Amino acid sequence: MKRRISYIILFIFFTSILGVAQSIVVSGNVYDISGRRPLESVVVHTNSNQAITDSLGRYIITVKSKDSIWFSLFGKNTQKYNIDTIEDPHNFNIMIHVTGVDLPEVRVRNSYYKLDSIQNRTDYAKYFNYQPPGLKLSNTQNLFGPSGLTIGLDLDEIINMFRFKRNRNLQFLQKRLLSQEQDKYVNYRFTKRYVQKLTHLEGDSLNQFMDYCKPSYDVLGLLNDIELGYYIQQKYAAFKASR
Repeated sequence: MKRRISYIILFIFFTSILGVAQSIVVSGNVYDISGRRPLESVVVHTNSNQAITDSLGRYIITVKSKDSIWFSLFGKNTQKYNIDTIEDPHNFNIMIHVTGVDLPEVRVRNSYYKLDSIQNRTDYAKYFNYQPPGLKLSNTQNLFGPSGLTIGLDLDEIINMFRFKRNRNLQFLQKRLLSQEQDKYVNYRFTKRYVQKLTHLEGDSLNQFMDYCKPSYDVLGLLNDIELGYYIQQKYAAFKASR
């Protein structure tokens, strides 16, 4: 009986590993034909899954290696691309030709960092919230069974511990999203307009000082707006002294 149970567990394990080996994560950006303007709400199709681009034209989708991927905007589809022919699945960017008659009526709103950040966290919650798998108790098993105390381990977590490619992809995407979010936060608070107002620098001098003074995400997170202004002034004094 124990040997039979062991065979069943091994069968489930290897079946899961085989399924994961055939799945990959594809991500990238969708732009208009100029390659400059990102396109929002483009539907990303595969034979087994769907995703939608966010406000920056980004998408992330899990596909099978034998699938095809194509994109749809306003009911018009692009050609299909075979997944196994994509050289860089983590940077699969495409351009879509959009004519004026294709565009629906839109309402323009000012970009608001906090709302965009919250929406980004919602869209990619799976990747932001990723935690490496480990030994955990199952949520579906009772600690106290009819025979007394029983401890049930989460079989999915055990299987996930051996899904190395999946874990690497999720960790890579999590780091990438966190890095992008931190860069946006720095650029949102540390702007040329604000620096120029405090230093009166222009042109190349302003660009050089922006590179010289740019605070890291960790440093900027410790400063309020007044402290940031003081930080820029102190850096500016050091910048002038070094020239």
